[in-house]
Amino acid sequence: MSAEGAELIPVAEREAELTLSDGVRLRSHLWYPRHGGPWPALLMRQPYGRAIASTVTYAHPRWWAEQGYLVVVQDVRGQGDSEGRFGGFGQEASDTAETHAWVRALPECNGLLGCYGFSYQGVTQLLAPDDAPPPECLAPAMAGLDERQHWCSEGGAHWWHLGLGWGLQLAALQARRKGDEEAWLTLRRSLEQGSYLREGRTLLERHDPDGMACRWFQQDPLTPDAWTVHTAPLTWLQRPMLLLGGWWDPHLLGILDLWQRSTAAGGDPELHIGPASHLQWWPQSQRLMLHFFDRHLKLSTDTPTSAASPRFWDLTRHEWQESLCATQHSWRLQGDGLTSIDPESGTLKAQEPGQGTVTIVHDPWRPVPAIGGHLSPDPGPAERSAIDQRADVATFTGGEVGQPVQLQGQPVLTLDASADQPGFDLCVALSRIPRGSSQVQQLSTGVLRVTGEPALLCSQRRIPLQPLLATLHPGDRLRLSIAGAAWPAVGVNPGTPEVASGPPGSRHRVVTMTLELAGSHLSLIPFDSGRVITD
Repeated sequence: MSAEGAELIPVAEREAELTLSDGVRLRSHLWYPRHGGPWPALLMRQPYGRAIASTVTYAHPRWWAEQGYLVVVQDVRGQGDSEGRFGGFGQEASDTAETHAWVRALPECNGLLGCYGFSYQGVTQLLAPDDAPPPECLAPAMAGLDERQHWCSEGGAHWWHLGLGWGLQLAALQARRKGDEEAWLTLRRSLEQGSYLREGRTLLERHDPDGMACRWFQQDPLTPDAWTVHTAPLTWLQRPMLLLGGWWDPHLLGILDLWQRSTAAGGDPELHIGPASHLQWWPQSQRLMLHFFDRHLKLSTDTPTSAASPRFWDLTRHEWQESLCATQHSWRLQGDGLTSIDPESGTLKAQEPGQGTVTIVHDPWRPVPAIGGHLSPDPGPAERSAIDQRADVATFTGGEVGQPVQLQGQPVLTLDASADQPGFDLCVALSRIPRGSSQVQQLSTGVLRVTGEPALLCSQRRIPLQPLLATLHPGDRLRLSIAGAAWPAVGVNPGTPEVASGPPGSRHRVVTMTLELAGSHLSLIPFDSGRVITD
């Protein structure tokens, strides 16, 4: 392109390199307005190649530059074109601090710095030495600090589809860095053909044995002390922070945890939970982030600097809501021998005690599939009437509500349960049946894994579900569904500690589960309670 033609493009860009104190060089790409400056900087540190710049969810850096920002997208240590060995979250604290100082000193930067990014890029914003100067503002999305609870497991069960898929993506990136075309093709084909669900762990152990995902699968989610919980400096948690989450994002509990941590540290975080999965966000999210950065990096005088009230998207009203009603709701389960045969047999009662015994037989040859929600291969809204008609799914349906009922917070199911084998799963879904309809619109899901001899004992089990905000309209009914599997969201429980959970195998056992409903109840923990239940 001629010099004259380049001048007509409003955004300039260039490559840049930072040499860290240990001699490792990190590569970045910069975008900035062609004229004027210097500008406040927006920094994203990510492991997927800086050219992508997370455009799967964010506007391209050129758009951000057109809004008056220097945008810096950096390949983290050991990824993309940056030197060093990739070690995952644990490497990021010191690299983040050095990168911040470097960005502030760039000739295109006016010294003000904001951070943005989701998932891994959300964590890189938060990890730094305790004495590191904080950025002016942060906007982590779809992320959390607890590797066990926010990144790879739920209810004691590994995220199967998600954990393997992400781990193999990182392994393929490493294969490309090494120039190993054969390994890259092997990993890619496993994802394209779906064979990763069966052979994924073997591929990780062969091609990325030191990677985070491989390590996570080797750790037991039922032993929390063995897991890493990262910490963010107190001064960083006190900075202006925009937190974005989605009802169908697997890291939602991580975002809610950050909200609580920042508030407890004296911060004033701005929280938005919208109709989003991990990779599909609501269209207005870009303008929301731009408004946040303009307030804190351009020091606009026409907008307030204090955080807006938390905003939650109502899944059934399809609108945003700020003020939430903290009304407590609770239901009891009633069922009998037909509850797994007739979808209308089991009931949810608000005023009557739980009663009855329900038997569910889990056959590993045909495990109940996971659909929609936050962990399945097709996250988001789902219509599950066909699933609920299976004879290995117990359903409990409430009566028609006479007036609007708002469900807000985290659903938690408590009931007594046991099995005839030393291992079983309770996979739970909460749904809405609209007035006059046969559809079953899934709202939230959760899972609990029980292993070993305790599975044989009838004991109280507590199953937390994904938080939600939804409104039942007059004539709607609420439904709770319970199954013994949610494949491939979580690996199939083999019914014995002698066999690893995962894809169905010849050594998997048929498991008969018994649910005693006398003390059962389904309740909601409101968002304003300050609690998020994970175990």
